[in-house]
Amino acid sequence: MELCSRTLTTLLHRTSSSSSSSSSHSLLRATTCNYATPSKSSNYFNLSSSSSSHYHNHHVLHHFQQPPFLFHHHHGSFSSFIVSASSSSSSSSSSSSSVAASSTEEKMDRLPAELNVTETQEPNSRVRLQVEVPPVVCEDCYKRVISEFTKQAKVPGFRPGKPVPESILVGYVGRKNVQKATIESILRRTLPHAMTSVTRKALPDSVRIVTKFSELEKTYSSQGSLRYDVLADIVPEIKWVPDNGYKNLKIVVEIDSDIDAQKASEQEFKRRHKSIGALKVVADRGLQVGDVVVIDISATTIDQDESKIKNIPSAESKGFNFDTEDGYRILPGFLDSIIGIRPGETKSFPLVFPETWNQENLRGVHAQFTVECKELFYRDLPELDDSIADKLIPGCTTVQQVRDLLLQRCQEVEQSAREQATDNAILDQISKMVEVDIPQSLFEEQGRQLYGASLLEIQAKMNLNDQQLASLSSQKAVNEYLEHQKDNIRNLIKQNLAVGDIYRRENLQFSTEDLVKEVENSITEFKRQNQEYDEERVKDQVQEILEGAKVLEWLREHAEIQYVTR
Repeated sequence: MELCSRTLTTLLHRTSSSSSSSSSHSLLRATTCNYATPSKSSNYFNLSSSSSSHYHNHHVLHHFQQPPFLFHHHHGSFSSFIVSASSSSSSSSSSSSSVAASSTEEKMDRLPAELNVTETQEPNSRVRLQVEVPPVVCEDCYKRVISEFTKQAKVPGFRPGKPVPESILVGYVGRKNVQKATIESILRRTLPHAMTSVTRKALPDSVRIVTKFSELEKTYSSQGSLRYDVLADIVPEIKWVPDNGYKNLKIVVEIDSDIDAQKASEQEFKRRHKSIGALKVVADRGLQVGDVVVIDISATTIDQDESKIKNIPSAESKGFNFDTEDGYRILPGFLDSIIGIRPGETKSFPLVFPETWNQENLRGVHAQFTVECKELFYRDLPELDDSIADKLIPGCTTVQQVRDLLLQRCQEVEQSAREQATDNAILDQISKMVEVDIPQSLFEEQGRQLYGASLLEIQAKMNLNDQQLASLSSQKAVNEYLEHQKDNIRNLIKQNLAVGDIYRRENLQFSTEDLVKEVENSITEFKRQNQEYDEERVKDQVQEILEGAKVLEWLREHAEIQYVTR
């Protein structure tokens, strides 16, 4: 049946949603069976590894630049930061002042007097610093600015680098420009001192001066001193409820029956057998199980008030090729209702979508279906003997060899699926056991990483043009994604923070050899695809992945796990 139509934005939302799957016609049941070996990564690994995909497509990144990676959950320091003082909207000439300041890890410039810094805790793991710079510090900064202008300015009538009377120098440079340069010098020199108490806790790129530059100019002009406010998001504290609850997890893992290796291998064997058969037209009977039928389907809601009857577009299709042996995947009762139908014949019948149906908007809906049979075929299958083994799987000489190989592959898929389901269940449970005040900057950073990865995935599948990329990369599109996926984003962050906290608490370690090997493998892959990369970022991400693997391994060993087939 036809895929339901949807916008590209909806595709992006579905791509990163935890409940996303290959969306099919609404009559079809969603199935988790996949004959390609699934990724063994859990949500935690997807979080880390998917963010690296922003290296993989320069064309997409031309439109959408992702922010830096998620900070190391067991580190809180950073080597440098950029802050901006907000500018007054009334004057374009007094635009925001970008101030680069080295961290307190480096030697800070000594000040002639102490700053007065008041620290206030705010919601979302944010700190506000109210900084008062005394006049003596401001005067010292002013003298330095004048000294620099003296060295650099080419004042008519004076040799470069030679002393210039202050009044002449200020008049030549401009009093306003001298004042702006002095304020920037004050911010540059004092900010590292003001940040001393939170430097090791502040998140990268979250530190910003929020006082308008026009207010800084006004204060400095009138008082010869400076006051400014700084906001910084800090590494959030994690509270376990109950304390150390992760040490005694009791996990129930639901396993879909579709991944049962025996069942899946039999279905795959049948599929391969059917694929080498021929379809022949049925001329003397109606539809029976085993046939392939081409049908047109229409559906409406059922309501006593005819004015309220509506079409169900997602349940409609033209020229749908329906293999009746896949009846278990279709809406219950649909196959039984069309058994016996002949080409040219139309049948109409009511059905009810189950409350467990994949599409929430159809759950419990009473629908009237109309089905027209266009063509009817039966399969002329070759005998199941060893002569067809090579056609089923190239290289095989017996049918039993084919069955054994398919079973082996499906067992590998089943094991991978069980491991992934176990990891997902563990991560889901520990995320519910932690209380954390998530900083807004961390939320936005993580959300943009996920959005960027989703955009790259859509680009790979659909080859978006420049106009589509520009639309999907707009701030509006990103904000809509953040709002739509906020619960998912917050949950992923909680999982990441919880994993990092457990890694630190339990003093877990991975070998240096593993780190070096995985980094080399990643870099080799980048080079093979002729893609740029940042070796430090690759190393950071590999480290996060290895840490996550160690934590999940530890949690599996210490958890009580029960598997339930659904």
